[in-house]
Amino acid sequence: MRMPTSPVLLVTVVLVMASSIKVFAEGAQTYCDFADGNQITIQYQPAVKEEPRNGRVWAPGMTLYVQTPLILGSSEIPLGAYTIYLIPDKRSWTMIVNKNVTAGAAYNSAQDVARAPMEIGEIPQPTKQLQLSFAHMAPKQCSLRVYYQKVGAFGDFMEK
Repeated sequence: MRMPTSPVLLVTVVLVMASSIKVFAEGAQTYCDFADGNQITIQYQPAVKEEPRNGRVWAPGMTLYVQTPLILGSSEIPLGAYTIYLIPDKRSWTMIVNKNVTAGAAYNSAQDVARAPMEIGEIPQPTKQLQLSFAHMAPKQCSLRVYYQKVGAFGDFMEK
């Protein structure tokens, strides 16, 4: 059976598909401005390719851009671009900042720049896509908020 098509319907479908492809190709980003005007940015893909597993390094496709030296946990993060990995667990998560930004590269702990524990909590409305945001907590403090499935994980970056 052949479905009837109208030029308006066809154009609408093409426009919707084109905008969807553009959004997927560009991904999403979140940023935080410090009081002095410096900024940190994370670009990521909301559609997760690999599901997280407790106790294992998870690479959800997050790239951190550092415009000013930062402190995460007790480690300094210099200017540059980094991959963020997460280790989810039932009681806490760990955030890892790694200097290898090659797409699709296997995780190598020798490339780690910083590691820090993250606080976690259960969010009221589960999400099927990765959602990131920053909360500006103080003039030199930005808290990264990671939401996925039923979990909200929080970790703080301090401007040096």
